[in-house]
Amino acid sequence: MLAIFIIIFVVLLALWLMTSYNSLVRSRMHTKEAWSQIDVQLKRRNDLIPNLIETVKGYAAYEEKTFEKIAQLRSQVTHATTPAATMEASNALTKQMANLIAVAENYPELKANTNFLKLQDELTNTENKIAYSRQLFNTTTSQYNTKLESFPSNIVAKWFGFKPSEFLQTPAKEKEVPTVTFDF
Repeated sequence: MLAIFIIIFVVLLALWLMTSYNSLVRSRMHTKEAWSQIDVQLKRRNDLIPNLIETVKGYAAYEEKTFEKIAQLRSQVTHATTPAATMEASNALTKQMANLIAVAENYPELKANTNFLKLQDELTNTENKIAYSRQLFNTTTSQYNTKLESFPSNIVAKWFGFKPSEFLQTPAKEKEVPTVTFDF
């Protein structure tokens, strides 16, 4: 009778261990998948930028420093080794792209250029997808990290060396309230 009880206990413990482990693996993979969605959108944006630059160059040849800075930041995004470094470079690139679009405001012919308008829309859509993907990443990271800290899955996580995932943070500068002035 005791032997049957021990066998049932060991089987139940093994099933619980297997289920908990697989659940943690699934959650970790969801986090990685969410990061890959960000990566896909960053690549898409990087692919759009040269076309946009070439379109603007025809109208604003003297904006060479802006073009060089964008090329440098694109390279940083591509070669970043961590999610945090990638997002830092991506945030800087987004800011620089806003400068490029602002340059276009000085050229009415460029603003009316169909190719420019199409590229600008594509870039805007991609930026929206990046923002959504960042939210998804943080949601899946939260779910995964919650499993790592919740009892009893935290025991399995410690046994098998699961590590928490880092959230994507908004830089402090982007959280500041912008100053709006109306000069008449």
